Amino acid sequence: MLKLYFAPGTCALASHIALAEAGAPYTTEKIDFKTNQQNSPEYLKINPKGRVPTLVTDRGVLTETPAMLAYIAQTFPQAKLAPDDAFEFATLQAFNSYLCSTVHICHAHKMRGARWATQETSFADMKAMIPKTMGACFNLIERDMLKGPWVMGENYTVGDAYLYTLTLWLDGDGVDIATLPKVKAHRAAMESRPAVQKVLAELKA
Repeated sequence: MLKLYFAPGTCALASHIALAEAGAPYTTEKIDFKTNQQNSPEYLKINPKGRVPTLVTDRGVLTETPAMLAYIAQTFPQAKLAPDDAFEFATLQAFNSYLCSTVHICHAHKMRGARWATQETSFADMKAMIPKTMGACFNLIERDMLKGPWVMGENYTVGDAYLYTLTLWLDGDGVDIATLPKVKAHRAAMESRPAVQKVLAELKA
């Protein structure tokens, strides 16, 4: 049994969807950011980074979304959530790594400015840049990275769960998804999948 630690509205949604798509046996535990539970001694024993998601497996703890998605895909190969071909798998990993190392970091400048600066004016500048930086990221995804209808083309992968998760941030980041027709169609396609509907229902329960 796998255990996923998550917080609503975070990138943990990608791993949650992947677990559901894989048909994996799993449980979840919500981490309350409002009470700073992510930095509690109990949680830091599980994930010293003080962040979500965290996936507890029978072999140990995994953190970082690209690693967790790869683990889920490879642990449940029957679900076909990642390519078998080495180059195609690396291509998927490159996509997921871009979401993790670039897109997510751009988004984080809106609320997590204290990670990079100390002045209120710096925080304001960071927030003001979000529509531009997130817009540039998603314009690149729209133009050059999203093959369509899924990230890797005809085959659905864990990269689709990750992309979907980050597209949910666009409205709050001041990016009009209507200007990104492929991304918009991808989000709609994701929301028609039973596993996605199952996870979203679980989060509302």
